[in-house]
Amino acid sequence: MTTSLSTAPAGLTGKIVTPDDRRYALLRSTYTTTGHPAAVVLAESADDVAAALRLAREQKLPVAVRSGGHGLSGSGTNNGGLVIDLSTMRRVDVLDRDARLVRVEAGARWAQVAQALAPHGLAISSGDHGNVGVGGLATAGGIGWLVRRYGLTIDHVRAVEVVLPDGAQVRADAATEPDLLWVMRGAGAGAGIAVAFEIEAIELRNVGFVQLVARVDQDGETLQRWGDVMAQAPRELSTAVMMASQGTTPLAFITAVVASNRPDTIRQAIQPLANIGDVTVQQALIMPYTDLVSPAHLHPNTGQMPSTTTNGLLTAITPDAARALVAAATGPDQVLVQMRSLGGAVNDMAPAATAYAHRHQKALVIASAFPPHGRHALQTAWDALAPHVDGAYVNFESNPDQKTFARAYPGPTGSRVGQLWRRYDPDRMLRRLPVRAQESTKE
Repeated sequence: MTTSLSTAPAGLTGKIVTPDDRRYALLRSTYTTTGHPAAVVLAESADDVAAALRLAREQKLPVAVRSGGHGLSGSGTNNGGLVIDLSTMRRVDVLDRDARLVRVEAGARWAQVAQALAPHGLAISSGDHGNVGVGGLATAGGIGWLVRRYGLTIDHVRAVEVVLPDGAQVRADAATEPDLLWVMRGAGAGAGIAVAFEIEAIELRNVGFVQLVARVDQDGETLQRWGDVMAQAPRELSTAVMMASQGTTPLAFITAVVASNRPDTIRQAIQPLANIGDVTVQQALIMPYTDLVSPAHLHPNTGQMPSTTTNGLLTAITPDAARALVAAATGPDQVLVQMRSLGGAVNDMAPAATAYAHRHQKALVIASAFPPHGRHALQTAWDALAPHVDGAYVNFESNPDQKTFARAYPGPTGSRVGQLWRRYDPDRMLRRLPVRAQESTKE
């Protein structure tokens, strides 16, 4: 370091948090990863973000960007570098109610967005937890509770306000900087720092919410039937499945959300799920969308849930894939296996339209290991699943590498992403390894 971080550059006075600051403990980490950055900059504007980037460049510090939310990948912090924290930039405005166009700053969390839009009867499908930050999700994809009805969050991003690594402030939309808009919708983390988005919302207030528990046979036929049901399901229905083992009997905990407040529509959408096997309906109700991404989810992120995660996409739940899912969930090491339904509106978008090219798959499978189990246990469980997956989603990957990049950005998409990252960030300021990837290179 050539100069002291205790002396703030112009414009950043009071916004630089170093380890001797009592605020540091609440700002250094993500939900899953404890970091030890040299400093955290609490940016309040695009000018602050640009100033923070200049500071990092001058002092040759690696940069991590955090929009304030979960950060499962661990990329929202680092060791010995500078973290640019956008959590104070959380304004939400309805720009055009008739067009359902809203502007959301990148530091907001989705619970805050849902609360701000609810009085207008609007909603955005945006992850499955209110504590998730806008910036990280809306530059990578966005697989939420309304995904089959709405599509990915990025599919409805109409413009992005970006601070480039050289400090330039740019608005990217279809008419100006279309290449930047393209890469920010799915691979934005390597091109620039998004500070605000213009997003087209949908008309929605209440949804059907149903929780079911299904016993899963060892051959995974229950999971195959879930896949078959979702392949034929109305777009209003999106589901998430969490697998757990009760003795030798695997259980699938299914959360189903129907983007409708009509009881008949909800019943018709849910009924096929109740017929996939030995199923118990635990609760069924109509609730405000805001309850799905509740303000009760908001909490500091202090590394309190250490985990290692990987994922893949499935084109179908084949018999072999179903058996592999059961094996992964019931192995000797405790690995949490989850699935998210895709299809529907997600697959309306052409693969080349955004940097997220996965427009034919039907499900996302996520595997996570928790202490005392770690990366080795996760890899052992994932080895059985790996032959069945087709692609990956960057936000559920703890140890990114070139193989991960190739799965997340296949073929021509990866070539274009790489080209645009080099154009907008030629010095690789934003393409540094997150904490756990740093650690893994030392093993």
